[in-house]
Amino acid sequence: MSSSKKVLLAAPRGYCAGVDRAVIAVEKALDTYGAPIYVRKEIVHNKFVVSELKKRGAIFVEELDEVPAGSTVVFSAHGVSPAVRAQAEDLNLKTIDATCPLVTKVHSEAKRFAADGYKIIFIGHEGHEEVEGTMGEAPEAMVLVDGPESADSMDLPTDEKVIWLSQTTLSVDETLETVDRLNKRLPNLQPPPSDDICYATQNRQAAVKIIAPQCDLMIVVGSANSSNSVRLVEVALDCGAKSAIRVDGAGELSDSILDNVVVVGLTSGASVPEELVTGVLAWLAERGFGDVEEVEQTKETLIFSLPTELRKDLKAKQA
Repeated sequence: MSSSKKVLLAAPRGYCAGVDRAVIAVEKALDTYGAPIYVRKEIVHNKFVVSELKKRGAIFVEELDEVPAGSTVVFSAHGVSPAVRAQAEDLNLKTIDATCPLVTKVHSEAKRFAADGYKIIFIGHEGHEEVEGTMGEAPEAMVLVDGPESADSMDLPTDEKVIWLSQTTLSVDETLETVDRLNKRLPNLQPPPSDDICYATQNRQAAVKIIAPQCDLMIVVGSANSSNSVRLVEVALDCGAKSAIRVDGAGELSDSILDNVVVVGLTSGASVPEELVTGVLAWLAERGFGDVEEVEQTKETLIFSLPTELRKDLKAKQA
């Protein structure tokens, strides 16, 4: 191994189209309607983003009964169940739905297959907001399987029409392993009509796989409750990085992590603004890791339009 210190910077990294859309939706709502704007749950799973939006007048709540009647509330990128939508109507709340369109696609699949008489095995992490929202679409028809071990141990519907769907932010490899194990138990298990794991999650994992074998240390910038960020650490270790850590930003790094490190890999989860990555690069440069090579796995060009309700009001305001 070369003795010259360097950073391998993964691309793509950071914001995906769904996160970008959700964050801009809150910013535009604040501009259009004025503060406060309420947001159910964290708009995206990133401490810094939530903190910056709070400074601008966003108020984050866990449940809708914390929102004053008649207020404007934004649903997070992770989506909500029909019960939450109904509650918003009962409370006379103006809603802006910032659910990622790729999550909405999985919701639609769940409704469609449940209506067609399928039992749905939903692969996802118990307690995650996306899982709660999606399973709320057809709770009587859905069974949650949380990883490969769960696939081995759960009671599964063996004599019914059965299909699997998945949370959008999972590890691609772990999901495939879960499906393999399910297939052994359920020979009639059907796959979803299209891949549910989001393009950005797959691309960020693929980029990490390329650089991980060369890395003494992989740094993943992302928050602890960000499923896709946590997965990136696991992918890095599985694919040959000698060590890997997740941090919210440069403030959580310490000099000791660089002991015996020559090559650092750096990436960020899909809800992480680039300025946090820039901060880590500056921290590394101060410690002799100024040589940065960006390793691009693919280019991302997808952009999602803003939520319909918001676009309509923005247009009216500009008229």
